[in-house]
Amino acid sequence: MAPKSSLKSASKTSISNPGKRTSFSTDSPSKPSKPKSILKPAKEPEASSEKSEGSDAEEDDHLYGFSTDEDDSSDDDAVAGDEVDIGKLPTIAKDDATVKRKLDKAKRHPTQDRGVIYMGCLPHGFYEDQLKGYLSQFGDVTRLRISRNKKTGRSKHYGFIEFDSASVAQIVAETMDNYLLMGHILKCKIIPKEKVHPELWVGANKKWKVIPKDQIVRKEHNKPRTQESMRKAEKRLIQRENEKKRKLAEAGIKYDFDAVSYKKKLKTVAS
Repeated sequence: MAPKSSLKSASKTSISNPGKRTSFSTDSPSKPSKPKSILKPAKEPEASSEKSEGSDAEEDDHLYGFSTDEDDSSDDDAVAGDEVDIGKLPTIAKDDATVKRKLDKAKRHPTQDRGVIYMGCLPHGFYEDQLKGYLSQFGDVTRLRISRNKKTGRSKHYGFIEFDSASVAQIVAETMDNYLLMGHILKCKIIPKEKVHPELWVGANKKWKVIPKDQIVRKEHNKPRTQESMRKAEKRLIQRENEKKRKLAEAGIKYDFDAVSYKKKLKTVAS
């Protein structure tokens, strides 16, 4: 039997990679190799703080409902007839005893000022009629506006609601903030009276309708032309042809436009 010192190096299976065989010698025992760990870049706290500040700034911009359409999160798949049935949703004002007690107290001591709230992360199909019908369980909704894309008219999933009482609006903001509705965590905040934009309610309490732009353009294009419009069209065509002739002459190109050029119609004098 051969001594231990003459033993050849044996092989074992690597823990990190079972398919790979690693060799070791009994003469110089060594610790099993540890699997290499992938280094991940450490998070920079300054960047996170800047990001949080940026998110707060974006939230303030959305608070007034005048964001641009470039970074739009509108509902691209919205089609007509996909509204939500609010009758199947839970009624918080009736089911929650704490909210019901607060609302009863607010109704006994109503305030003269109206309250405005911002509600974001609205689910798909939750539009003007659905939002007003659902929030009416808390109190009277005087004005409501959902921000929409100016080009397509699709919802941007946030809106503004005005209640007839500021105390009721405060209860709604506290109750519906971080409330899970149809898989969406709502964001609800009260807007101070001095921060309400004067043009916030432009187009409020109006249901959005699809504007058939193709039909409007087709009708405008196919409408009968008047003598004045035909005269202006002829003038534009002649000006364009004269400009082309001038450019070709400057380039030293001789081209006869008479065969294909637009000729102004001669006025016929009735005898």
